[in-house]
Order: sequence, then C-alpha cells, then structure tokens
Amino acid sequence: MSAVAEALETLKAEFAPEQAAREKNMESGADARQFVIFHVQGERFGVSLSEVQEIIRVPDVVRMPLSPASLEGLANLRGNVLPVLSLRQVFGFPAAINDDSTRVVVLNHERPVGLIVDRMANVVTVEPERIEQASTIRSSIDVDFVSGMIKEIDGRSMVIILNSRKIVGNEFSRRLDRAVNAGQDAAHQAEQGETAAADDAEEDQLVSFEVAGQEYAFPIETVKEIVQLPDHITEVPNTAGHILGVITLRNKLLPLVSLRAFFGMRQGEMTEANKVVVIALDEAGDASVGVVMDSIRAVLRVKRDEVEEVPELLRGRGDNISGICRLDQGRRLVSVLSAETMFDRAEIEKLRHAGDADMNEAGQSATVASIDAVDEEQFVVFRLKGEEYGVRIDAVQEIVRVPSELTRIPSTPDFIEGVINLRGAVLPVVDQRRRFRMESVERNDRQRIMVFTLNGVKTGFIVDFVSEVRRIPLSAIAPAPQLSEEQRRIIRKVANLENEKRMILLLDVVQLLNAEEISDMRASMH
Repeated sequence: MSAVAEALETLKAEFAPEQAAREKNMESGADARQFVIFHVQGERFGVSLSEVQEIIRVPDVVRMPLSPASLEGLANLRGNVLPVLSLRQVFGFPAAINDDSTRVVVLNHERPVGLIVDRMANVVTVEPERIEQASTIRSSIDVDFVSGMIKEIDGRSMVIILNSRKIVGNEFSRRLDRAVNAGQDAAHQAEQGETAAADDAEEDQLVSFEVAGQEYAFPIETVKEIVQLPDHITEVPNTAGHILGVITLRNKLLPLVSLRAFFGMRQGEMTEANKVVVIALDEAGDASVGVVMDSIRAVLRVKRDEVEEVPELLRGRGDNISGICRLDQGRRLVSVLSAETMFDRAEIEKLRHAGDADMNEAGQSATVASIDAVDEEQFVVFRLKGEEYGVRIDAVQEIVRVPSELTRIPSTPDFIEGVINLRGAVLPVVDQRRRFRMESVERNDRQRIMVFTLNGVKTGFIVDFVSEVRRIPLSAIAPAPQLSEEQRRIIRKVANLENEKRMILLLDVVQLLNAEEISDMRASMH
C-alpha cells in the first residue's frame, strides 16, 4: 500500500469510522467525490483526494529569498525539491508554532507542492447534492481560492473546498508574468561578460591561504575543491613526516599533506579554521592530493606583471615556489606554489594504494566511484543567514576580506553599501543580505566580498562567509521552483545533496543586478 493510501486509511479509522462506513455504502455512486479534510485556524478545509500525493510531517526546510511570504521554504522529498506553503500565511491568519499535529499535504500538480495545515481531520465521500458552488459563497477568505462548500448532514457545519491550483498560481505563477524582458537582459549581460573576459585575458586567478602567518597561493586551475578537515584521518605507516594520512572524499581515497610540516614548520593543533585544498596533479584530475592549510584567505585575480620570479637567493627545495605576487604596492606578498614540483605523482599514488590496503584491513570501504569530471560542476559555496548558496567558480573574479570601513558616496543607488579601493580600482560593494531583504548584521571577520563582473562592471557582494569550493554532480542539480519573478531570474537551480542532507541554492551571478541597476551603478561611479 502506498504512503498516501496508508495515511488516508489511518485518517478514516482514527477520525471518522462512521463516515468510512457510509462511504463504503456509496462506492457504487459514480458521481460521488472524495475529499481530504483538514483544519487551519479552527476552520475546516478540503482538497480533492485526486490531487493529494501524500501527507507527511513538517520537514526541515531551506529558506528561499525573494519569495512570497507564504513560502516556508524548500524541502527534500526523497530526492525531489518540494516547495512548502503555509496556508495560514496564504489566508492572512495569525502565525502559529508547528506542533505534533501539524502536517504537510503534498499535492500532485505538475511538480509536487506542500501545504502546511494545523491538523488532519478525515477523508470523506460526498454526493453532488451536498456541494454548494463557489458563486453563492460569502467567505472571510479570498473567494478566488474557494471552489465550493460541503454541507454537512447536520445542516449547520460546512467544509470549505479549496481550489489548490488557484492558491499556488496566485502565490507564485502570477508573479512571473511580468518577466518578459528577463531573457533579453540575460543575453545582453552575457554579451558584456564575454567582452570583460577578453579584457581579463592577461590576468591569473589564485586561491590564497595562510600557513604560520604567511600567505601562499595555488593557481585556481589546479584547485579541485576546498573542504573541511575531517574528524578522522587514517594514518599510513612508514611515510614522510609531512604526510598526515588518507581520508575518503566522495568515495575516493585522498592523501593528506600538512603544508606546515612540508615547509619544516611546527605543526599546531587542528581547529575548525583548518581547510583541505584538494589539488589536481594532472589535467584529467585523476590524481589528487589534499593540502592542509591554517585558513583560507581569498580568491585573487592578479595581473601577470604583478607576479615576479623568485629571487635567486631564495630558490631551493625543488623550486616549490613558482613566483611571488606583489599586492598593495608591495606591502602584501603572496608566494605562488607549484603543485607540479611539490608533489611526485607516483609517490602520491603509492600512498593512496597503501592507504587503501590499510582501510580494507580495518574493514572500511574505499570503493572508487566511477564519476567522470565532465559529470560535475565546480562551485564556490557561501552562507547567508544560515542558508547555503553556490556560484560557479568561473564566475568568481576574486574573494577578499571586508575592510574596516567602506567609503559611502552621496547620490549612489540605495543598494550600494559603499565602495572600496581594490588595487587602485574603485569597486562598488553591495550587501547581499540587504539585497535579499534579510536583516543586517554587524561587520565581522568571517564576512567576505565576492567579486563578480556584471555587464562589464566589477562589483563586490558581501556574504556572511565562504565555506568551501566543491564539485557537485550534474545529477544532483535541478531547476529551482519558480516562486517569484526576481527569484526565478537569480536563483535558477538547486543542488539537492540528499546523502548529505543539504540543499544549495545556485545563483546566476549575471542576474544579481538587473540592467537598469547596473546602468545606475555605472553612472554613479563616474
């Protein structure tokens, strides 16, 4: 028996056994209709049984910015993204805390939609003569949501029949009708982005990090992803002192190297700030090594003439440093590391196989997944108000710290928080919390400015913190529910990582500001 059938049978048995008996006697009536009945704010409502996919407890949800107030969020329903609506919000009823009786009625429209109700009542079979048409109803709620009323046998009480498609349409679809120019804006901005990309051809991108107070970097093309240091590392005997061991990352064994130990520095205690930068040792990405850093500093875009050769006196250790980048008029030096000279691929492969044997002896599974790189996309993941967002790594110009003060310029658009001096160029900065209509927070050390190019204009967006760079299988990425005009334009996809119980909202950075806002911003900068 299906989940919905079990739920409906339970409702019949628990709430209305006498009604179930009457329905059994009416099964031969071809015109009889069945409804699922529930309570909201003391009133009884019903939807057609044919629309109901299942009834579930209230799940954990991911809040979606730029959406109607009635949207509680997005939930994971067995691998599918489920928008969950609050009927209290839809009807303008007072908010209430969900309890053990609260349920979500999942409707089977073109894609599933959930409605939060206070509690379930029963399932009824109703003869046509007991249904009153909506045209005769005078209700305290929007009559457009009502398709009729069920008159109870006692002649006094009634059940409001909801037009669920009209509810969902009014909350979501109607907001999309005004987006007639969104496609043209996207095409125009993409064209401008291509021009900006050509201008950036003489620049390189680096991922920088700190080790013992010094700043180092790897070229971004060698960085596969950046992940948290796991709680457990499997040690491999008879290895060099800088080898920490191996871990399993996405069903593949990954050798871990301490950069502190590699450079002959004292290894301190590991904390949450430590990150693992996964470095590809070949173009195919088949061989990788995890390099443990003290903390991630930034993603930088630097001009090639800012990277100098290593002075002759400092060369050594196999030329592990390929160059030194001078920033902030020479006040900030970043040593650019060469993974090619630092790590011997044959040695890393030998270490990986040794770790495989040790883990198998310990009864741990180290099955290698057969996922090709072409079946994944790489994203920078950041947080806003506790929720996770992602942008394609190739859209990120750089990531920098938020300075202690931003310069505010009179007569600039309200959405501009201020401007900063980024290596001699004026960079407008937008507070992404304010942009998504979230409450503001005080500036702190974890916040970062993510720099994108929008319609040829480099623009910074302040986020709560950048958590990782990771690859996401294409099979986990699906179109986002279309909940509002602005949301549809900006948040087009969702990564549903079911095994990790995570949902990442994927942004189209080109659409973070519309064409008019970019024009206003460009005008205010001159």
